[in-house]
Amino acid sequence: MRPRSLIQLIALALLWGSNYLWIAIALRTFSPVQIAALRLALGALTLLPVLLVGRRKIARGTRLWGQLIIAALLANAIPYSLFAFAERQVDSSIAGILTATTPMWTTVIAYAAGTQRHVRATSIAGLAAGLLGTALIFSPWQAAGTIASLGALTVLAAAVSYGASYVYMNHYLAHRQLDPLVLAASQLIAATGLLAVAVPFAGLQPLHPHPGAVLALITLGVFGTGLAYVVNYRLIASTGTTASVVTYLLPIVAIALGATLHQEHATLHALAGTAIILCAVALIRHTPGIPGHRTSPWAARRVVSPAQLGGIRRKIPWVTDVPESEGRLVNATGQSASYVRSPSSAITR
Repeated sequence: MRPRSLIQLIALALLWGSNYLWIAIALRTFSPVQIAALRLALGALTLLPVLLVGRRKIARGTRLWGQLIIAALLANAIPYSLFAFAERQVDSSIAGILTATTPMWTTVIAYAAGTQRHVRATSIAGLAAGLLGTALIFSPWQAAGTIASLGALTVLAAAVSYGASYVYMNHYLAHRQLDPLVLAASQLIAATGLLAVAVPFAGLQPLHPHPGAVLALITLGVFGTGLAYVVNYRLIASTGTTASVVTYLLPIVAIALGATLHQEHATLHALAGTAIILCAVALIRHTPGIPGHRTSPWAARRVVSPAQLGGIRRKIPWVTDVPESEGRLVNATGQSASYVRSPSSAITR
């Protein structure tokens, strides 16, 4: 990986991994619904100028916007709100750790929805290891433990919502040839609208502004939500690397920032559970056909023309049986990829 791409990878890990810390700090002033709504609005406002500079247009079509609203509900409105509610009770580091279970729930939901019909040994092993790691983090045998709480279960619910969104977007949005930044901006706009409806009912608490909380919320929205998508897009466009590597870095960043900047203390059980969950994620991500396999929630769209596909065939002799439609299929959501198959693996594009 080139130095520039490595810097982008580290930046993306810091941007996404620090979000849990910014939520914890923002809670000093804002309610969970206020945090989620303002985060989404700031993220959308950050992406809109990028679209204008690149002469891109917001998504169009009633049916597409209906699908985007559902995706925004599952991938943004629900989990962003749940994270903020959860961090009233659990540390930001625990929120980051438990979010790493998302690929597990994606796999389970994909099987339950029938989008993944073949049960592979690696999936079963990954799910078993993931459940073991999650149980170790919760440590239910420790009655006085703060991790086994409603807050931690709320984080898991957010991870399940993420998993459901990936399966939904893989089925309904992956086939659309949409620019990923257009998709991201449109989805954030839809999610902002959804939270705007909820604010009058759960987000009108009086504010007592704290400078640190305001700065944390701005950072969360502008950098952790808006700019992060731009960095992810550029990283994939330049190297083809998806955020699968970042998945392994997020809990580490969350733990490190929570300990150094928020005086949080991760238990040995939590650290051991984190290691097991990351191993489980590795097993699941190496199972072809699972939504999210070696991809990120916002992997870049790359249109492969027949001429380019011919070039791939010349460079890789065994690529002879890829239908043109498969070569054109591009991941607009990051949860399914256009790929060509080798005798032993799939290469995501």
